[in-house]
Parts: sequence; structure tokens; C-alpha cells
Amino acid sequence: MKIACLGGGPAGLYFAISMKLRQKDAEIVVYERNRPDDTFGWGVVLSDETLANLERNDPVSAVHIRDSFAYWDDVAVHFKNERMVSSGHGFCGIGRKKLLEILQGRARELGVDLRFEVEIGSASAYMDEYDLVVAADGLNSKARLEFSEIFKPDIDERLCPFVWLGTHQKFDDAFSFIFEETDKGWVWAHAYQFDERTATFIVECSQGTFDAFGFGELSQQESIAVCEKIFARHLGGHSLMTNAHHIRGSAWIRFPRILCEKWHHENLVLLGDAAATAHFSIGSGTKLALESAIALAGKIEASADLPTVFSDYEAERRLEVLRLQSAARNSVEWFEDLDRYLKLDPVQFNYSLLTRSQRISHENLRERDADWLRSAETWFQEQAGTRSDGPPRAPMFAPFELRGMSLKNRVVVSPMAQYKAVDGCPTDWHLVHYGERAKGGAALIYTEMTCVSGTGRITPACPGLYKPEHEAAWTRIVNFVHAETDAKICCQIGHSGRKGSTRIGWEDMDAPLNSDNWPLISASAIPWSNGNAVPRAMSREDMDEVRDQFLSAAAMAARVGFDMIELHAAHGYLISSFISPVSNHRQDEYGGSLENRMRYPLEVFGAMRDVWPKAKPMSVRISANDWVGDDGITPEEAVAIAQMFADADADLIDVSAGQTSTEAQPVYGRMFQTPFADRIRNEANVKTMAVGNIYEADHVNSILMAGRADLVALGRPHLADPYWTLHSGTAIRDREQQWPLPYLAGRDQAWRLADRNEEMAAKV
Repeated sequence: MKIACLGGGPAGLYFAISMKLRQKDAEIVVYERNRPDDTFGWGVVLSDETLANLERNDPVSAVHIRDSFAYWDDVAVHFKNERMVSSGHGFCGIGRKKLLEILQGRARELGVDLRFEVEIGSASAYMDEYDLVVAADGLNSKARLEFSEIFKPDIDERLCPFVWLGTHQKFDDAFSFIFEETDKGWVWAHAYQFDERTATFIVECSQGTFDAFGFGELSQQESIAVCEKIFARHLGGHSLMTNAHHIRGSAWIRFPRILCEKWHHENLVLLGDAAATAHFSIGSGTKLALESAIALAGKIEASADLPTVFSDYEAERRLEVLRLQSAARNSVEWFEDLDRYLKLDPVQFNYSLLTRSQRISHENLRERDADWLRSAETWFQEQAGTRSDGPPRAPMFAPFELRGMSLKNRVVVSPMAQYKAVDGCPTDWHLVHYGERAKGGAALIYTEMTCVSGTGRITPACPGLYKPEHEAAWTRIVNFVHAETDAKICCQIGHSGRKGSTRIGWEDMDAPLNSDNWPLISASAIPWSNGNAVPRAMSREDMDEVRDQFLSAAAMAARVGFDMIELHAAHGYLISSFISPVSNHRQDEYGGSLENRMRYPLEVFGAMRDVWPKAKPMSVRISANDWVGDDGITPEEAVAIAQMFADADADLIDVSAGQTSTEAQPVYGRMFQTPFADRIRNEANVKTMAVGNIYEADHVNSILMAGRADLVALGRPHLADPYWTLHSGTAIRDREQQWPLPYLAGRDQAWRLADRNEEMAAKV
């Protein structure tokens, strides 16, 4: 087989090595435009997992690579004149030049033809001469550009400018993140040792800070001089160095996140950065390249049919690429949004940084450095007002105050529709449902959306607060919760709007009733879908009537004795239909600008707040993203919406997303809505509750400890297990939770079994 590798970086060289190991008689030529000892980076980082993969693939080169590594176990974060160190992270770095030397030597040893200082032409010219052409020609791949209509690259240039430098200052004890405040903004560095004398020193900042310094107009040496001054106290008198002398003017760039829709064309295949990139802040670009090279060579060994090879190669590697790019996106967005976190305490800032990619979780940090995490948990509990002399507990078990309501922990049972009400009246089902979850250890229980009128219900089986018998039934439930548990209970109050008069959820979600449909109202005469009835655009008279219904429901909730109420202003229901431009096309003072669209929701909230006891909190649930691009509510607008409600005296923003349009294209994943709660909390300085695909104690603790939300609500986990909070506490070795007295025997057995399982796991 005749193979051409276009590009002599780690990807192309390691593929050539891997292929030669599998087909000794293969004719492989590596074409590289630079000289053998040219390199324009400093160090690269690999994980222990990648090293193990290299050793399995080629033990010979792996030994040389491992012997050349600089190892470190700690991460040091320099922030606000503090240096915080956590351990157990297991990084290793190697100079890019040294890595290339090792790979070049191994390739020659195996008989690979290395041709340097060759200007690579079009990929198509090689495709005629060779059986296989591997385009490993990097970020600016000519091959990808030549066949861009085939590969369809998605290139997302990230926001923060950075420059890749080196220094002889030692950072051999830790991978270091250094944050420095200047009169022109914050500048930060990613620094790590990669050989005995040299460290990588990547300097990064926001575009605003970049412009304020004028880095774009400065020469490389002028930029370096500014950076040396900024980081002087960390450089120990050493200078910063560039090896990008081939670049005229500024060497600052912005990172392009690249992902191609297709990775092959005829006998041409993309490899490494030509196919996909991962941001340097998680150090996975070289990892992706080397592991993809192994995978491609393995597929060629397994089959002589190139279409099959390429299909299998893409199927295997794309998932890993997407996983790493997702983590990299989380990481890079943390740095891009750094201003959001600068007011955090250094302890919380450090934790937020360490968990930014979501690859490292709370319990994973405990495995890495239990002492450090224990100190962080102690700090969190102290901030919550608990005594520091008690046993350290996870953040989910820190108390929380909201106006005059005291919560024993940060776990909330989300509102979840039951479709069990009769004529708007909750039944024994609701008594048992809410009672069980109140006994289950969560601090706060939410009712499902409780409607302000019969025609404001979603389905005929939804509960309400508009008749005397409703008040009596809810009072029975609330009295049980208060008499038998230490949980608090919140009533979520709403009106279905254009999404009303539908069948119950497990029959046909959002489908109109087969008969006896009631007329619908909404901000505008826009149906929820083609299958739903067209609502009447609300007149001022309608708005007055519905406002008063919300006021009446809030007053009834106060008489019932609820600890808290929430205005449901999300998910496309009536109040949400005013907020979202997707459903509000009004031409009067209640449509158009965000301020106009918020007039009626704020009017309703204000009416409720006026009759709700001042000592008790109120929250608002919003959809922070319509998931329809700029045509709908965006996360940026959600900050303004939250601030408006907070200014109107809301105590908490319950941050959900979507369900406002059938055209929505949400991006799902674990904790997928938490970034919106994070943004609102840390930009608007408003207390938030995170919701959405949160199902592990690890998720809850990570969200809280990083300062991404103040409370965490879980829905489906509490449907499956009413005692989720008690069971989760048992699983993470918390022995401070209060169980219902009749259940103490069950508690003791659960604790014994958990301790035994932990002991057995430790012996394995």
C-alpha cells in the first residue's frame, strides 16, 4: 500500500509509525513543509490514559516519550494574592520539539520516508499517485480547504485572544493558572513545565483587555515585554520567549474550534487538527491526534476496503471527539466568561476552575485530594452559617435562608405534573405523593403547576386554587407536611394560556381534548402547534381578570399556609407567552421590546407580591433560552428578565429553559440548563435554582460548590425515589441527616450496608 501523509506533526508521524507496525511493506511518505527541528509550540500535555494507549500501540517510542516527560500532580491557582493548591491531578508534559524528535527517529527506524522542506500542494495531486492520502496538515489544512464542500467544516473562532510563549522559570511543582488584575482588565496564564529548563506559558485575556493594551498593534517583543511586566512576580526574573519568529507582527491568535461533518473523500482522510480541534485549556489536542492515528491504522489493518475503513474510523472517533469538544467548550466558555466569577471567594473560584469542563466532579475531587475538598466543604458550610467544629458535610446539606424561610439543605423536589386532580381539587394521591417526598429528606417541595381558573388548567386533571374546596384540600396537604416533616412546601401558580385544554400527559402530550374543549387566551392569537386551537389575543379586560385570578390564588395560598409561592412564567404558558417574542406579536404597549413584553408579567407578579406575606419568599420560573436562536429569548436576555423580577421583589429565579416553541432545538445533556442559572446568579447577582437533567448527588454538590446556583431541583429522580435525598446522603457517607423517627431501623440498616459495601470495594 502506498500512503502519503501530508504534514509531519505528531498526527502524521504517529500514523506513519502505527501503519508501519501493522504493514511492514507499506510505502509511507511523510511530507512536511518545515525543517526537522522547526517547531512553533512549546510543550504538550498527555494523560496517563493516553500514555497507556501509546504503550500498547508502540512500546518502543512510548518508552522514550515517557522518559522525556515532566510529571506533576498538583494544580496551583493564583488568584487575588492567594495561591491555592490541590493534588491528585496527574499531568505530564513533553516539549513539542522533543516529541517530534522521538517520533521522527522511530519513523525512520521503521522505514518511513520523511521529506522535509517540501511545500505541500493540493491534496488531489497526491490522491492520484497514492492509494491513501492522510491529511494531517493542521488547523489551517489545505486539504480541508480544497474539499470544503465535501468535508463541510464547522469553524467556531473562540472569543479570547492568546499567545503561546515559553520561559525558563520553573513551574515543576504544579500546573499553574495565574490570574492578574491590571488597570486595563484581567490577564491570565496557563503555565506548566515540560522539561528540566523550560515551561509553557500561554497568556490569554478578553478581547476588551486585548484592545485596551493595544496588543494587536504591538510587535511580538513589545507584547512579551508587557506580559513580563504583568506576570513579573511569577517569573522570578526570567524572561518570556517566543519561537514564532516566522510570524511578522503580533503572534496573538484566537482558537478555532473545528469539526468537520465528514472526514474522508475518495482515498483522502483527515487526521488530527485537520478534522477536529480541542481547546488547549483541557490539553487534549495532541491526545486526539495520537489516538485517532492509532484508530485509523487499526481500521486499515482490519479491512482493505477504504470506504469501510473510513466509515468505521469516523464512527469510532467522532464520539470521543464530540465528548472532548463538549468538555473543551465548557472549559473555554468558563475563561470567556471570567468576569462572571471574579467576585467569587478564592476557594469557590478555585473549585469553579477545577470543575469547569464537567469532567471533574465533586466526588472525583475527593478521590484526588480529600483534604483539600474537605477544607472547601468546611468553607461552604461556614458561609451558610453552620459551625466549623462539626463534621464536614457536602454542600447539598448546607442550610439556606430565603427571606424568612429556613431550609435545612439545598435539595428541592421539582414541580411534576400528576394529572390526578378532580375538578381542580387535589386528592389523596396528592396527599401521599407530596407527603412521601416531604419525608424523603429534601428541604423544599414544589407542587405541580396549580392553576388560577378552570380555563387556566392545562388538562382537566390539573389542580387549581380557585374554589373553596381547593383551599381545604391543599390545607390538608400542607398541614401534613408541616406536622410530620421539617420540609417546606412551595405552591407553583400558573395559567396554561395557549397550551391549555389538552389531554393528560401520558395519553397525548399537548394534544387538544377529544371533546369539551374550552376557549384559550394568550398574548397573541398564535396556536401552540398546527394541531392546537388558535387562542384569543388578550384584551385589557382579559388581562385585568387574569391578574385578579393570580392575586386571588396567591391570597388563597397564603391562607392555606404554603411557605412560598412561585409564579410560573416559563414553558410557553400564559405569562411566558408575553415574555417570549416567539409567542408575543402584539403591537401595543405589551409587545415589541423586552421592557414592553415584561409589563404584564411584572404586573401579575406585583399583584401577587402585594397579597403574599412579606416575611415569606416568592420565586419565578423562567425559560432562559427559547432554543430558537436570536428570534427568541436568549441567555443574555434571561439575565435582564431575572433582574426585572428581582427588582420587583422576587427572592429566587427558578431557571428552566425551552418548551416555548415547537421549533425549539435544545441541546440536551446532564445539567444542560445549569449554565443559565450560573449566568443569572453571577451576572445579575440574583439567587437562582438550577434544574434540568440533574440526577446525582455529585451533580448537586458540584453546582453548589462552584457557585452556579443556590438551590438544586430534581424531578425525575424524586419520581423514581421519594427518599432520594436520604439515600444520596447515605451513599456519600453523610450520617447527619434526620430520618423520620419510625424509619430509624431502616436508616441504620442502610448505613450498615453502605459501610460494608465501601469496605468491600476498598479491598478489591
